[in-house]
Amino acid sequence: MFLNMPVYRIFRMKENPRQQFKWAPHSSGATAVKPKDFEEGPSIEADSAYALWFNLRCTDQALKVGDVIELPTGDVRIYKYVGLEEAKWVLPEVRPLEARSPEAPALEGPQSAAIPTA
Repeated sequence: MFLNMPVYRIFRMKENPRQQFKWAPHSSGATAVKPKDFEEGPSIEADSAYALWFNLRCTDQALKVGDVIELPTGDVRIYKYVGLEEAKWVLPEVRPLEARSPEAPALEGPQSAAIPTA
């Protein structure tokens, strides 16, 4: 009888945020991560998050400091120099339509949350 292994999603940190992250002081607690700083990578089967790290470590897909692993449960771990630590996605706040000023046009697309309106 074969059991399916859990599938882990990998998100690769973009290079500019990675440089900032690498030189930032170590913090305790969950690390806040922004989806805009990452590119989705492959989904890979492994027995555990550390088994995933171990299996990839000597390949061209090895995890780099700042990369994120999404566990099958939806929990998120970020790869730091000390190992995998808890992280949480921080999503941009979306203002409800009634909170926008009437003279400001409604914007569509992913940039709309990042452009402030007067």
